[in-house]
Amino acid sequence: MTGWLARVAVICLGFFALSGVSFSQKQDRKPDLVLKGTITEANRESYVEVPFTVPPGVVRVSVDFHYTGHDKKATIDLGLLDNERFRGWSGGNKSDFTVSEADATPSYLPGPVKPGVWKLLLGVPSMPDGVQSEYVAKVYFAREGERIGASTFGVDAVPVPVRSGPAWYRGDLHMHDAHSDGSCTSEAGKKVPCPLFKTVEAAQARGLDFIAITDHNTISHFNEVRELAPYFDKMLLIPGREVTTFDGHANVFGTTEFIDFRLTSKYVPTFNDLLNEVERKHALISINHPGSPTGAECMGCGWSVKNTDFSRVHVIEAVNGGSLDGPQSGIPFWQKRLNEGFRETAIGGSDNHNASYSPEHEAAIGFPTTVIYADNLSEGAILKAIRAGHVFVDVQGSRDRAIEFTAESGSQKAMMGDDVKAGAGTRIHFVLTLKNLSGSHAEEVIDGVAKPLGDVVKGGSEMREFDEVSDGKRHWVAVNVRGQDGHLLVLGNPVYLNF
Repeated sequence: MTGWLARVAVICLGFFALSGVSFSQKQDRKPDLVLKGTITEANRESYVEVPFTVPPGVVRVSVDFHYTGHDKKATIDLGLLDNERFRGWSGGNKSDFTVSEADATPSYLPGPVKPGVWKLLLGVPSMPDGVQSEYVAKVYFAREGERIGASTFGVDAVPVPVRSGPAWYRGDLHMHDAHSDGSCTSEAGKKVPCPLFKTVEAAQARGLDFIAITDHNTISHFNEVRELAPYFDKMLLIPGREVTTFDGHANVFGTTEFIDFRLTSKYVPTFNDLLNEVERKHALISINHPGSPTGAECMGCGWSVKNTDFSRVHVIEAVNGGSLDGPQSGIPFWQKRLNEGFRETAIGGSDNHNASYSPEHEAAIGFPTTVIYADNLSEGAILKAIRAGHVFVDVQGSRDRAIEFTAESGSQKAMMGDDVKAGAGTRIHFVLTLKNLSGSHAEEVIDGVAKPLGDVVKGGSEMREFDEVSDGKRHWVAVNVRGQDGHLLVLGNPVYLNF
């Protein structure tokens, strides 16, 4: 017996299908207002204004518009006026739209959503004699932190995943473009602010399933992401931004609303105040590159926020593209939090600034790749799976390296991120599956202490099994995989015991 666990190790070879936990993401939403009316030949070649009141506290207005009479050559075009100005005109090319401060459906303008009387603007280019058309406009109001549907960039009333079905999805959660400090080479060979679509194209070429564009403090890129999403419809685009403060950087995912980044000012006196705002918006926050140095050259790059309440921070970027597995790695910072009793999910992010996806470039897109087991490829499912810890990091950004790490104790079954309750003397059975990791070495990590787990991986798919005996106390057990040179290939999230 060594340490707190007694090992009864059995090493097995074979194939073990990757599996996991699924979550339902379906949401239904009734409209806040239903506007109905009749258009006749008397309205032909004119504009009809349909007023409706936007109440205080609304941050997003979405409209779903339909009318009868198409078969009789009736045509009604659609636009919008807020209580101060023109907000857009889609004519007959769209039947639904949304507007908010940060983003809007193409044809419409993003901007503040102020309370007051707004108007649907209906143009009537064609309404034959004797024909009348009945229209119905369903109006949806979203308030702070509220989603109309499961995806900010999806269809607002009926969210549809980019891809259905539970699977391991691969992506990059940290990238920059022209909306902050991303740059690339222009057609004339000059260094210029890099258009966002170049980053999305590069991620597509890498074969990623999802990405998050996380420009510094701004929300200006969300409108462009909304425009790109329908074209890049095989890849999920998650709204993100890097909250960049003098004491640390943190990515926020899952909201397009503004978050005040002025930490230690009168506007955001403490980090808890910032966390309060993130939580009100039902968003997810991740501490970025906490092992990096901080100072004049990169103010706040390392994490130096005083009195951080880690019980409210559930994600840490343990692997950053600028330091995959070196002295500035965030892994020790992450493991220290685990040893303090916090359940923190480790993720990775390239921190790409140049739209490169070539492995010769440091911090190229997808290096590292975060691999997430989610119920489907939607924003809601991905973020929920991150919160649950159903994640591993493919440190060198391969397209197919994979692990699964599970535990069983009695009727309890757990995967990475899950908790097992095990009293003293209880035996826990662990299973590790390795895929496309030939020539590597697996290691078991218990409370931060690593020890070898079996021989060199020889096949395309192998399995390791071992038992541990609990002492009834709190511990975490994870698995990493290293190459022949000792460099980290895969970072696994833990199975938690008695947390």
